This record gives sequence, C-alpha cells and structure tokens, in this order.
Amino acid sequence: MRLFVAIPLPDRIKDTLTAICGGVDEARWREREQLHLTLRFIGEVDGAMARDIDDVLYQIAAPAFSLTLRHTGFFSERKLARVLWAGVEDDTALRHLHGKIQHGLSAIGLSPERRRYHPHITLARLPGLESREAEGYAARHSEYASPSFIVDRFCLFSSHLAREGAIYTVEAEYQLLLEG
Repeated sequence: MRLFVAIPLPDRIKDTLTAICGGVDEARWREREQLHLTLRFIGEVDGAMARDIDDVLYQIAAPAFSLTLRHTGFFSERKLARVLWAGVEDDTALRHLHGKIQHGLSAIGLSPERRRYHPHITLARLPGLESREAEGYAARHSEYASPSFIVDRFCLFSSHLAREGAIYTVEAEYQLLLEG
C-alpha cells in the first residue's frame, strides 16, 4: 500500500481553491477530491506496517484547531516551477500535530522525511515551466484567503496510481480532541 497522512478539507474550502485553479498553460490541476493538506507522506508499506501505522495514529492526542489558508506560491527544482500551492496562515497547531505524527511514526521505524515541512495544498503539478509563469500565477492570487475552518480530524489515505491520475482513499480517520 502507498500511504500518506493528511487533513481532509471541507467542501466550502475546496470551493475557494477550485475557484483559483486555472490560467497556467500545461498545469495539471488537482481534481476537487484530490485536495488535502498532507501531514506526512509515508510511501509503500506492507500490511503489517500499515497496521502498526494505524495503531500509532490512533493513539495521537491533540486538540482540534482553527486553520486558514492564505496566499499562493510555487516550488521549483533546478530553476523550473514544478508545483503550484496554497499556503497556511498560522500553522502553530498544525506543526504541533505534525510533530506528534513524526514522533509516533519514527518510533515504529519509519525514517523522518528529509525535507523541511512546508504545509500547503497542492493545486497543480507543472511539467517544469519557467518560473515567471508560476510567479505570475502567485502574484494574481497573492490575496487568496479561505474562510477559517476547524480541523477536528486527520486521516490515513492510500494512493492508487491510475491512468487518469492518483486516486485517494480514506483508510482510517482519527478524531482530534474538542474542548468543552
């Protein structure tokens, strides 16, 4: 199984994101059902490891929190733009949850990710465009801001690669603690 941990987005947030998807030639825009906020990419694992991952994630206790998406940007590689994204405004609580997940998965033998965590929603993949096109997109949507929403759960997803793109399936859901 190819797995990752992510926060599913409410429909109203997906609406704001799909409204800004477009206007870049050759971009492969994410489908609405593919939009999520990744907490940890895991990759290929066998059934026994998948069960261990589920056990660890089930034990994570963290409070629910409010989140707002803000601004857009892009990642580049060798001076070519590869990914367009929407960012996160205040990510203190998100980073706390990410840290707990990292710690738990490390305890069962999964190596931490090498790249620094940069919370974002991938909007499109690019075939390697000159940065000015991505810069233009980011400038056009620099004022983007979603309504605030409550993150009250995170999920373990599997990813199946198909001809039409990746298909994501929720394998398990984990509730965050609600105050009150």
